[in-house]
Amino acid sequence: MGWPLAVSAGLMDKSPRALFRALWALAAGHLLATLLVLLPFAFLLVLAEWQRSIQLGASLLVIGFGVYRLIERRHPRTLARIPPTQLALWSFAVAIAHGAALMLVPIYLGLCQAFELDAGHQAAGALMKANLGMVVLVSLVHVVAMVGAGGCLAWLVYRYLGLRFVARSWFNLDAIWATSLILVGVVALAFNLASWR
Repeated sequence: MGWPLAVSAGLMDKSPRALFRALWALAAGHLLATLLVLLPFAFLLVLAEWQRSIQLGASLLVIGFGVYRLIERRHPRTLARIPPTQLALWSFAVAIAHGAALMLVPIYLGLCQAFELDAGHQAAGALMKANLGMVVLVSLVHVVAMVGAGGCLAWLVYRYLGLRFVARSWFNLDAIWATSLILVGVVALAFNLASWR
């Protein structure tokens, strides 16, 4: 349905090049839209076929990253200097990288057996399966709670306590986090290797 736009571009510029540029742009947009819909399903098939290798690799990656964080104690300075114009992009990237919402995907897709879930996970599954609006509402409530709690702390430090208070009272959780990564990776690796036999 985009070909009239290509004709329009060619006629407005009085150039066949403009027509072909428009066709390339239309093709790129259509390809991206198609891939956006089809690729998640293709990735699910790949995950199913390579599940064992992915689990082993992920366990080793988590262990390796934990060891790296124990050795490299410096906190990246770039994370403290995000320009205001890039905060939404940073928030999106960190939320994706953190992966907290991914824990809910198996429940949402119905991949977990009901008898294996505790009451909280059963309630979350029932809420999310209710309809798409409920998924959006759960996400919005989560964001409002997170921004509300973080915003209160940010305002308290900014307005009353100051950075000196944070510098004196702050303790670095990197070693605890790195150790927990190693522990989780070792446990996942052990379970994976035990189930292989």
